[in-house]
Amino acid sequence: MNNVREVEVVVVGAGQAGLSSAYHLRRTGYEPDRDFVVLDHSPAPGGAWQFRWPSLTYGKVHGMHALPGMELTDADPLRPPSEVIGAYFDRYERTFDLRVRRPVDVHAVREGSGGRLLVETSHGIWATRALINATGTWDRPFWPRYPGQETFRGRQLHTAQYPGPKAFAGLRVVVVGGGASGTQHLLEIAPYAAATTWVTRRPPVWREEPFDENAGREAVALVEERVRQGLPPRSVVSVTGLPLNDAIRRGLADGVLDRQPMFDRIEPDGVVWDDGRRVAADVILWATGFRPVIDHLAPLRLREPGGGIRVEGTRAVADPRIHLVGYGPSASTIGANRAGRAAVRDIRRLLAQEPAAA
Repeated sequence: MNNVREVEVVVVGAGQAGLSSAYHLRRTGYEPDRDFVVLDHSPAPGGAWQFRWPSLTYGKVHGMHALPGMELTDADPLRPPSEVIGAYFDRYERTFDLRVRRPVDVHAVREGSGGRLLVETSHGIWATRALINATGTWDRPFWPRYPGQETFRGRQLHTAQYPGPKAFAGLRVVVVGGGASGTQHLLEIAPYAAATTWVTRRPPVWREEPFDENAGREAVALVEERVRQGLPPRSVVSVTGLPLNDAIRRGLADGVLDRQPMFDRIEPDGVVWDDGRRVAADVILWATGFRPVIDHLAPLRLREPGGGIRVEGTRAVADPRIHLVGYGPSASTIGANRAGRAAVRDIRRLLAQEPAAA
């Protein structure tokens, strides 16, 4: 395989987790292109932020933390995060000379020879001694399945396709999902729509008190325990509850955030509960979250019977050469920063113990 390029580490993904990992590789003496490479399938810097809905402004972003080594300053809260964070990530990549290669699609990671992994991509193959997987979740929106879904005559779309509130003018909209995206969509859509209905599987948990460091550690610990057991990770936000800010209070007061239990089936003109209640709908908007993008790791057979990958810290238990950052407990901007540093530390130890094959 003459076209195989060899490096010590391949980083897959250039969002917060991938850039944090690349920064720490650079800082500890690894040279881009020679020792490591960052592969990103997105067309431009900015990670998943560049694909967020156009009406989202930076001021509404929940918990954005700066990347290590460079603060995000003078960000206009009224600008879209795709612009603010895209420009910040671009400046970060250039400042630290991370040389991200894009757009590059990673198709599969397989076992190679000499203890190396083969990373098969749209731009050739890299043979690596370790891999940092920082692919996030944006490319794998989760669509629940309900009886009759295929009969619905209106439009169904996911948060990943949300076009902004004006597209729903005069329409009857059912929003499904109890997370931050669902509540933001409802509050935006309600002034334009003919009617909105909010349904969730569980009643929302509103958090009155500030989200302090202790609460954050407890939430991360709950998610971390799931990935230790090899279960699919839940988001940190799913176990912290939603902040009860002024916009949410208004939505509760005016009835926009009047939560209904999950419907039982879908009919051509709306949704139906088993008790006979019906809501007519032109649109069902699924704000039902995302799942980790890890299918390219399937050839390595890392998944446990529970459906997830067992992870200790950032290391895949089944293969210490694989580190998952931005996965499970590190799926937040501050968590991704810490995970990038931890992954690089562990990989340096691993490679120091295992000299490269001659």
